[in-house]
Amino acid sequence: MARRRRGLPVNGVLLLDKPKGISSNHALQRVRRLFEAQKAGHTGTLDPMATGLLPICLGEATKFSAHLLEADKMYRTRVELGAITDTGDAEGTVIERRDVPSLTADDIEAAIARFRGEIDQVPPMYSALKHQGKKLYELAREGKQVARAARRVSVYDARLLAFDGTAFELEVTCSKGTYIRTLAEDIGLALGCGAHISQLRRLKTGPFTGDMMWTLEALEALADQASREAELMPADVLVDHLPPLEVDETAYGRLAHGQSANLAIGTLAPDALARLYYAKTFIGLGVVKSAQEVAPKRLLSTVAIS
Repeated sequence: MARRRRGLPVNGVLLLDKPKGISSNHALQRVRRLFEAQKAGHTGTLDPMATGLLPICLGEATKFSAHLLEADKMYRTRVELGAITDTGDAEGTVIERRDVPSLTADDIEAAIARFRGEIDQVPPMYSALKHQGKKLYELAREGKQVARAARRVSVYDARLLAFDGTAFELEVTCSKGTYIRTLAEDIGLALGCGAHISQLRRLKTGPFTGDMMWTLEALEALADQASREAELMPADVLVDHLPPLEVDETAYGRLAHGQSANLAIGTLAPDALARLYYAKTFIGLGVVKSAQEVAPKRLLSTVAIS
């Protein structure tokens, strides 16, 4: 007999304002328990010291969370000059101090400008990337250093918000895989005095902004389960960037059985992904096989098979 999954079949997306001091997984588990959800996942880790936007996927929405991992991000950070830490942030140990020269906002702007556009960035040792099956931060905690290949990332915009002589605030819009800690360290080296970040807040992930974020305290204050579920966004918000296709009853039946179906594809090219809707209800993703054929790619488990 198959084991019965514990929890409720709660489905949807919540935009969490992750608090400082807890890991993304800890925040995820608190949300999952609040909703009593059978299944939950997040769409991109934030460091424990970081706050801000952490999309949480519950139930069927977890099937589409990978699409948000590829999304661009926006952050706001405070960069402290004159001290280099082993982690690149204020939670690490200071390993070197340097005098901060007399700098102007124009000096900071000039240094930042060197890191706009496509840049090569060496991932930090204190990261979740793996080396021979072990996470880099685990090796770092053992006092080990390993060579890391530089990775090409894109900094679409880096805007100076404030500068007080020894620290500055920066707003960064960037591609996936960009480490803000490393960006701050590199800017500090370009200025000749080193740097680390003391604050980091994620403001945007893909199409989502902080306007609809929930704190853990606000979620806990909601009256009941129904009130909490009413605040969830539907799973298809995660794939809203993909083109939609409406399927008829015949096509729906074939797709539900794992078979390709004839559809009016329009201008979509072969191998393109599309959102599929039956009776205006999202049923999952399909992949275009030809000018008039689509195959199921990832369907909701609630799609009926009769």
